[in-house]
Amino acid sequence: MCGIVGYVGCKPVVDILTDGLEQLEYRGYDSSGIAVMCEDKIKVYKAVGKLNNLKSELLQHKGEYEKATMGIGHIRWATHGAPTVLNAHPHTCSCGNLVLVHNGIIENYKELREELAKDGCVFRSQTDTEVVAHLVARMYAKTKDLAEAVREASKRIDGAYALCVMHNDCKNTLVITKRNAPLLVGIGENEFFAASDVPAIIKHTKKAMYLEDNQVVTLTPEKMTLTNLEGKVLTPKIEVLPWEPVALSKMGYKHYMLKEIHEQPDVIRNILVGKLHAPDENIILNEVKVTKETLKTLNRIQIIACGTSLHAAMIGKYLIENFCGIPVDVEASSEYIYRRNVTNKNTLVIGVSQSGETADTLTAIKQAKAKGSHILIITNRPDSAMAREADSLIPVNAGIEVSVAATKSYTAQLMAFYLLALYMAEVKNSLSSSELTSLKSELMVLPQKIEQILAHTEDIQRCAKIYSSTKDFIFVARGINFPTALEGALKLKEISYINATGYPAGELKHGPIAMLDETMPVLSILMNGCVYEKLLSNSEEAKARNARMIALTNSKDEKLEDLFENIIRVPDVQEFFSPLVAIVPLQLLAYYIAEFLGKDVDQPRNLAKSVTVE
Repeated sequence: MCGIVGYVGCKPVVDILTDGLEQLEYRGYDSSGIAVMCEDKIKVYKAVGKLNNLKSELLQHKGEYEKATMGIGHIRWATHGAPTVLNAHPHTCSCGNLVLVHNGIIENYKELREELAKDGCVFRSQTDTEVVAHLVARMYAKTKDLAEAVREASKRIDGAYALCVMHNDCKNTLVITKRNAPLLVGIGENEFFAASDVPAIIKHTKKAMYLEDNQVVTLTPEKMTLTNLEGKVLTPKIEVLPWEPVALSKMGYKHYMLKEIHEQPDVIRNILVGKLHAPDENIILNEVKVTKETLKTLNRIQIIACGTSLHAAMIGKYLIENFCGIPVDVEASSEYIYRRNVTNKNTLVIGVSQSGETADTLTAIKQAKAKGSHILIITNRPDSAMAREADSLIPVNAGIEVSVAATKSYTAQLMAFYLLALYMAEVKNSLSSSELTSLKSELMVLPQKIEQILAHTEDIQRCAKIYSSTKDFIFVARGINFPTALEGALKLKEISYINATGYPAGELKHGPIAMLDETMPVLSILMNGCVYEKLLSNSEEAKARNARMIALTNSKDEKLEDLFENIIRVPDVQEFFSPLVAIVPLQLLAYYIAEFLGKDVDQPRNLAKSVTVE
């Protein structure tokens, strides 16, 4: 969840750290802090709440750190301990000589805390992180070598962590390490950067090294030294980052979320490049190693994901089962990892994650991989830990998504499932050539249809204004768009804090219908296809209970005017592709409602973009 940054070089460090934290603020904003190596000693500055509070605190102490050229920083999403100054990072040892920042969860911190307290360590916070500061300090007292102290401390720690450590005795040295949490080193001229994610460093360098688990890196302005936990020197694998700094700009939009919604037509075009050239040509997925021979032996597919990615996975299930005839199970990663899973070499396991670092999903795919399953990963980050576990990979090429609420990455994940399902159908010969051509033709024109929606948002904005005062909201659908209802409800909850729920429309009468009255909006995702008439009947049932009815539809049926008080129309598409045109108005509806309510759209309360803790 949290984000960490570090810098050692010859430039003023505070601006580098605060700018890096600003780019990582999507990972948490309960508190923030930095520690810098000044001439006399390490100085620590912290603040509760968003990063601007820390910037204000720093302005009051500018004279103390102006010459500092080394430091570490942290942006926090609280796990252990409330968002307070004492619980904010960086954390120090008892004497204040050692300071560190941490992303992750230390699972055995209670045992370590008890041991260290008996040894005389004085704890000031409620966090698991402070235990590591005391532990590394104790090891340093024995070794007088900071890297060795970090290595020895790492052997005692259970759980997930990325650490960046400084000590007063080591005026030009940062030591970093990781296990089951993301961390990379940016490489410049006589300077090095450490960060949880690329946006924190991309303005400064495009050369980087991603740490593997249990690697320890020592950084000075002149040198980078990479070792394992036994101290063996390793050869760094340096790569060029594919990101551009311009991706971090709002490009004239009021919020990143609105910009990212409007980027979706181009996202679809980008993922099609090199994969689908024409409707009568085969789909090219070179990274996917699921061959005809593999498909013949497959008896099951499991898709595991969390949050928005889980909703994409549910649509993926619908597509694969319909196009390929292979049974598919979809499960939340957080549940998958805590039960016995019947998974073997004849099971294809698909992990879906925007960041590729989601802790629950990463753990789940490692479990499945250990049982011999083929692992296919759908992610926006081909440089992620999850991608490195993959046997097959579909990068979705959505670009950097800054807003915490996922929009374009969801659309990109859907596109990945469409391509995968059609690719598997081609390999398996489960659809006729005419069916495949028709489906691929529709796929290729989707960007234009989404552009039509984005060009005419008046009905959506009107609905947002009308329903922004509601306290509850119900989304209903059937078939392939039931996950769309779930995702629409999730978007509204995430950024407006309105209690929204998605239901299969047929389930309304099995309990939820008791909630309906003249105060309850019900939005029906009423798309042309095999479930249209059934959903229309379900909408009539809700209307009969005085619910405030809204239709999201591609139907031109004029009779809908009598049933629904508001209608949002979208371009017509084949039923299989309706989730891609249905989700965009729902994203915009959530956005405009949050705008009317004055909410922080890009950084909603209590949330973080990348969930790297279980």
